[in-house]
Amino acid sequence: MKKNIISILSVALSAAVLASCDLNLVPNNAIAYSEAERLIQTSSNLTAMENGILSSYRSVQNGDFVIPQELMFDGFNATIDFGNNYGPLHKTDKNFTSADYDVEDYWAYNYFAIKNYNILLANINDVDAELKDAATIVKGEAFFFRASSYLNLARHFGKAYKAASAETDPCVPLVLAYNQNEKPARASVAEVYKAIKADLDSAAVFLADVKGAPRSVKPTIDAVNALYARYYLDIADYAKAAEYAHKVIDTGTYALENSVEALNADFVSDKGTEPVLQLAISMTEFTGNDFSPWLLAQADTKVEGGESFRPYYLPTKKLIDAYEDGDIRKAWFDNTVPVLFSGSYYTGDFYTFVKFRGNPSLTSSPIRNARQAPKPIRISEMYLIAAEAELKSNPGAAKADLNALQAARGASQTAANDDNIQQEWFKETVGEGFRMSCLKRWGKGFSGRAPQEKAINVVQQGQYFTEKEFKADSYFFQWPIPSHELKINKNLKQNEGYDSI
Repeated sequence: MKKNIISILSVALSAAVLASCDLNLVPNNAIAYSEAERLIQTSSNLTAMENGILSSYRSVQNGDFVIPQELMFDGFNATIDFGNNYGPLHKTDKNFTSADYDVEDYWAYNYFAIKNYNILLANINDVDAELKDAATIVKGEAFFFRASSYLNLARHFGKAYKAASAETDPCVPLVLAYNQNEKPARASVAEVYKAIKADLDSAAVFLADVKGAPRSVKPTIDAVNALYARYYLDIADYAKAAEYAHKVIDTGTYALENSVEALNADFVSDKGTEPVLQLAISMTEFTGNDFSPWLLAQADTKVEGGESFRPYYLPTKKLIDAYEDGDIRKAWFDNTVPVLFSGSYYTGDFYTFVKFRGNPSLTSSPIRNARQAPKPIRISEMYLIAAEAELKSNPGAAKADLNALQAARGASQTAANDDNIQQEWFKETVGEGFRMSCLKRWGKGFSGRAPQEKAINVVQQGQYFTEKEFKADSYFFQWPIPSHELKINKNLKQNEGYDSI
């Protein structure tokens, strides 16, 4: 009987990754599973497998899987108490190497998830007749999740999709069937994006009748169409990007929030109308992947209100200045809570980033812990994709979509041009992990991270901090292939600019 060891391209990960999986079905510490054995024989088996892939997908959606892509660029300044947390990524200097643990985790967790999707897809067709309908939905979810993981990996480790070079530009290993002994080389950018499209095509078939609703905890046809829109934007098929973004917008199912109270329903209480996909979370589950580095809220008896912040990073002047008075998104920044740095308190001097302050129902303490339900897809992104894509072929439609978002947010309605649309991406998606893919897609870098005026003395200064320059052609736009992967798989080649190991 053929046996395969449960691992792929990476060391074993913590049990938390598959916390929701039936450990009697595929034990997390098992060394093998049998391909000859039917893994899905009952409805409880199917539910356990589905919970496993849902957990795998959720594990790469929050916290450390989106924060680094923001801190690398122009929206945040490291504070004097940042303790070098995310330091190599923020500075992108010689210390940002293939051994960086944020990079290693991003690669390993996504490939661990892909392994789970592949195992499910290899077994999902071998079910009894009474499970066929339910298994079809789970199969669609697995294709959706695998497409999402490969899109994320391509955006981080490969070059931006360019038709002229996509066939030769290296991307990531393409693993579509589980094989412990395989040591795959990197596929091209074109090959990876072709596989993403194939998975989305499959997901669209199997989830065609799964109707979308705000805050759906599982993939729906609207989520599939939203991921199509991302895919088409990446490959510069602007007509299709706009078409698929509008497939979601035009359902009328998701409403843009137009008040601070409504926006708080999305980002504070997790009860908004914007999420196309919002993953399950509870007090006892998915507890570690939060946004605390932007807050580090703590009980503090020395200040009125009993709470102070000690964040690792503060918003830059550029980010704060992007918002007009009246823009409801200014609620994502707070200058009223005391901030403590090196033993000194600051109140009212500068803004901290509180978009992810945390859902009060997800903590037993009055001090919030920056835990939120992950929202991998929101309707506002569809307006941004539509506007960016339409600008290339239908500027009138681009202006309508851009202005619809701006009007809902209480911002001035502007002309639709590259600068205004790109600025809206910056303002709307801050903190959600889009900054890296946006700048990479646009072929843009930045020059300097000027701090808020009164924050000068509490942020790190110098060449790699406030004076940081990030060129449009910087090799740092492609993260290094992790050193561990290079050691165990000699078929992998490192990205240009980094040492081999």
